[in-house]
Amino acid sequence: METAAEMNKLFSDFSEYIRQEQDLKEKIRDEVKNLEHIAREITMIMQNVHQNPAQDEGEYFCKANTYNIILLSFLICVYISVLKCCNSSRASFATCQTHYAQLAALVPVNQFYHFNDMWRFATQKLAFLVSLTVFLETGKLASFEEVAESLGLKPEREKGFHLDLEDYLTGLLQMASELARFATNSVTSGNYDRPIEISKFVSELNAGFRLLNLKNDSLRKKFDALKYDVKKIEEIVYDVSIRGLRPAVGNADQAGN
Repeated sequence: METAAEMNKLFSDFSEYIRQEQDLKEKIRDEVKNLEHIAREITMIMQNVHQNPAQDEGEYFCKANTYNIILLSFLICVYISVLKCCNSSRASFATCQTHYAQLAALVPVNQFYHFNDMWRFATQKLAFLVSLTVFLETGKLASFEEVAESLGLKPEREKGFHLDLEDYLTGLLQMASELARFATNSVTSGNYDRPIEISKFVSELNAGFRLLNLKNDSLRKKFDALKYDVKKIEEIVYDVSIRGLRPAVGNADQAGN
């Protein structure tokens, strides 16, 4: 039977362990707050892609006097505006790498998943923002390795502080929802080709997710929302097509002459 002194020592050890873990969690929270702050800043930057081209780029329109030139000038303005947002986001992703390195230094070896929930949502948000940036730059899907590299994370668990696959997939699903909104705003601003590009991309993304054997967890619920994004984008493309808002090459040439 344990004596009172032994009992006190046992619980003193427990108390010290709890205190050390609480101190560690507080340091981790500080780094996570930095990541969340950067994610909010990038989100604000990327909101500009939903707006019309910046007014200081309107000089292209002033020089346009035919249909073809007006259309081309508009697309140039859109491209410049989106590219500026992407470049600004890239600079912020570089800052994320520093904070993830500091976070990795705090987390004890082999205890990644013990603390992972503390930065999971921030990482999912950043994975979404990287994926959105890559799509706007290239029109392609950001690979798992590309997202991990942009954030300064390892692509494989065995290599250390890494990007969790579920966080990457959640980021892709968030991107699909944002692209559904982008498709709507593209039509509003007069860019009728963009929704068709987005529709093709999101449909292919949906087909890819259907290959995964997702169980009834949070990722599965997020995936269920993807079909509504696909439907919403398809309806936008249908409206654009049925109303004849997407200019055909022949019509554009005729209008220009």
